Amino acid sequence: MSRILLIDDDKKLCEMVAEFLQGEGYHCAMAHEGPAALEMALAESFDALVLDVMLPGMNGFDLLRQLREHSQVPVLMLTARGEETDSIIGLEIGADDYLAKPCNPRVLSARLRAVLRRSHSHDAAPQRLEMGDLSLLPQARQAFKHDKPLELTSAEFNILELLVREAGNVVSKENLSLHGLGRKLLPYDRSIDMHISSLRKKLGKHDDDTPRIHTLRGAGYLYAKQ
Repeated sequence: MSRILLIDDDKKLCEMVAEFLQGEGYHCAMAHEGPAALEMALAESFDALVLDVMLPGMNGFDLLRQLREHSQVPVLMLTARGEETDSIIGLEIGADDYLAKPCNPRVLSARLRAVLRRSHSHDAAPQRLEMGDLSLLPQARQAFKHDKPLELTSAEFNILELLVREAGNVVSKENLSLHGLGRKLLPYDRSIDMHISSLRKKLGKHDDDTPRIHTLRGAGYLYAKQ
């Protein structure tokens, strides 16, 4: 049974969502303030976090920043409907996916299943993927550049793995969303673009100063072989 930490200052909403998710087979814990939620997330073992932006004591963005210094647990961020800036910031600082509030609990459950499926879907994967100075260990979900570990979120690892497997070929945003986030690409959805932007910052360029990940407008992204 997957353990989920629900972080939202609306206690009644949290209890309603927890009741629904428990009926879907999840075990849910709840936190309603930023500092207490961060302490709980770091002290206990959770399979995923559902994190609201607006929290007393510490907002969701600051909580996520501090969490990512110690943990790469999958995070689904809840943002206000119509606040695209919130979703972009969340993805930039390490959220795996986002969902606008108010949201249907069934949609939330489906997004959680997708996040969890992608974070546990490498049992039969090859032991190691090599591409120049880059090494990926799919089963351990670890990535290395020049043998130094890269701190990637679950979604970033999924996307990078697919790009490396298809190195030299264009991978559409639709495929990156399906295989990287576990869901279809939505209209006006910039989540893949933001994950790619984060990967570029973390990976840097090839040693010859050429880009690792190329954008092919209208087609997708390509990881360049060296």
